[in-house]
Amino acid sequence: QAQLVESGGGSVQAGGSLRLSCAASGYTANYYCMAWFRQVPGKEREGVAAIVSDSSTAYVDSVKGRFTISKDKAENILYLQMNSLNPEDTAMYYCAMRSGWCSIPSFDIGGYNVWGQGIEVTVGA
Repeated sequence: QAQLVESGGGSVQAGGSLRLSCAASGYTANYYCMAWFRQVPGKEREGVAAIVSDSSTAYVDSVKGRFTISKDKAENILYLQMNSLNPEDTAMYYCAMRSGWCSIPSFDIGGYNVWGQGIEVTVGA
């Protein structure tokens, strides 16, 4: 069974950077789409960045130009490089992957069937 474990979160001042990592283990051969989501209390979980096996990526408008999603296929690690952070980026961040083929990056939460436990990111003003 596939599992995901996030790391790299923490606290940073506005304008700073963090890099989140998500290590995948177990049987991951059939998982072609991965993504980062985030959630703040009282709000719905939103997609932040997504990637497919051919390295096509997608980003929510609020992070375009600041965040970069990438994947180390050899090590089975998903990354999210976050630059120019602002307080609105404060949230619990989750990595997720979905089984089966996907041709384009997706933020469809219902399509992701493996989730990490989440990691907190706090950005001070």
